[in-house]
Amino acid sequence: MSLFAKKKQISLAAVFWATLLLNTGAAFMWPLTTIYMNKMLHKSLTTAGTTLLVMSLMMMVGNYVGGILFDRWSPYKAGLVGAGMSLIAMVLLIFFHSWPVFGILLVIVGFGDGISLTIDNSFAATITHHKTRQVFNVLYIALNVGVVIGTLLVGYLLDLGVTVVFAVTTVCYVALFIIMATAFRMDVDAMKPAEKTADHVAPHRLQLILLMCLMVFAIYASYALWESVISVHMTNLGIPFRNYSLLWTLNGFMIVIGQPFVNRLFQNLKLPVQIGIGVFIFAASFFLLIFTSQYYMFIIVMVVLTIGEMIGFPGMPAWIDALAVNGRKGKYQGMYNVAISLGRAVGPLFGGIMIDEFSYQSLFLTATLAIAVALFLLMGRYLQVGR
Repeated sequence: MSLFAKKKQISLAAVFWATLLLNTGAAFMWPLTTIYMNKMLHKSLTTAGTTLLVMSLMMMVGNYVGGILFDRWSPYKAGLVGAGMSLIAMVLLIFFHSWPVFGILLVIVGFGDGISLTIDNSFAATITHHKTRQVFNVLYIALNVGVVIGTLLVGYLLDLGVTVVFAVTTVCYVALFIIMATAFRMDVDAMKPAEKTADHVAPHRLQLILLMCLMVFAIYASYALWESVISVHMTNLGIPFRNYSLLWTLNGFMIVIGQPFVNRLFQNLKLPVQIGIGVFIFAASFFLLIFTSQYYMFIIVMVVLTIGEMIGFPGMPAWIDALAVNGRKGKYQGMYNVAISLGRAVGPLFGGIMIDEFSYQSLFLTATLAIAVALFLLMGRYLQVGR
């Protein structure tokens, strides 16, 4: 069979590798951007932060566009467009990475990644030879393996020069594009009968999806604090930056090693209940941050956060998929990813304002309450409608 022959169904291996490569590439770029712009391009931290904000917003737009293209155009061609845009921008970054070209190309990468992420998740939702819950658990492991690989390697590669980092990142996007071009060439006609069965989501399901997106926004806006202001908070407490980096390594390895055990432990529990337990534990980790001042305490908080993440996060896109009808799966997976991107974009800015006007303790309490309130609204509505 030809590599480019149409498939009746996407394989789990294909979406696993696409997710891993996409997140490895992104993990190279996120920690690099601030350091590169500030230390090598001599731009202010405000300029670097603004660039990341615009990149996040364009990723959010890409998430939404990807969902629309999946539902209304060709899922296969949409995947090629997203991966192709990111690949072209990364190739150009190897040769042109001065300012403002760097910022412009980074924004294009963000838009392409946004499309690719939603297309990948939407294709994953079409897999029927595995349980949807299992599919998204596998994708979650792939995501975190990618993050571990990217964050571990970028520190070493940067010593060899930023061009080397861009070249290695480009290899990831080349592999992603090849997978999109070969393994994602699905027989879209086979999906169309299911699409015609329904054209809208029942009101109570739509309410649950919207409340889920609200909770996801609160979660990732809070999570983004770990990627931004908490590093400053820890260094202000006299904790070396390398120790902060080790916390992310701990997070990644816990997920890669522990996720399969968590999946088995909770496999017979209803998905919304599992999500509720995980998100509650995740919110509790931010409450603990209020009282944290020593490094060993930050380790404990990261362990608690990671346990909550492992229990609650993988099931979220699976629940979205269960709530959405076939003809709208791309749209609502897109909305879910928009909520993630918007949270990541808003979190660092909100954190900075809160610290300037109030304190770290006030910020952590606000994050705890935001997640808890969103979780309460979602679970309250779920218990009302029973779905």
